Amino acid sequence: MLTSGCCAPLVAEPVGEAEAAELARVFKALGDPIRVRLLSLIGAHDGGRVAGEGVCVCELTGAFAVTAPTISHHLKVLREAALIDSQRRGTWVYYWIVPATLKRLTGVLALPETLTADLR
Repeated sequence: MLTSGCCAPLVAEPVGEAEAAELARVFKALGDPIRVRLLSLIGAHDGGRVAGEGVCVCELTGAFAVTAPTISHHLKVLREAALIDSQRRGTWVYYWIVPATLKRLTGVLALPETLTADLR
């Protein structure tokens, strides 16, 4: 899992080997349009922004022209990349975003102040 602390943007200083591997795993998880849409659907849902509340998988599957097992696979990839978390409640699984991971990606992709000033 990506460290939760703030980080320097990728273009501010070189990343180490371990951090690069973790970042690549998260970016790879976002490298599929279905997973990007799933993350967006979960994050756009009120329950998807509340840890422990979540969005029922039953509300997600109808948005796609793929089978339920395929959706489950994509959700597993997002979960393994710590972009989402989940909880089983009876028959259904509920998913929510992990804000710390998204915040970490935001920091990594940010432009450093010096570069931002140079672009003006």
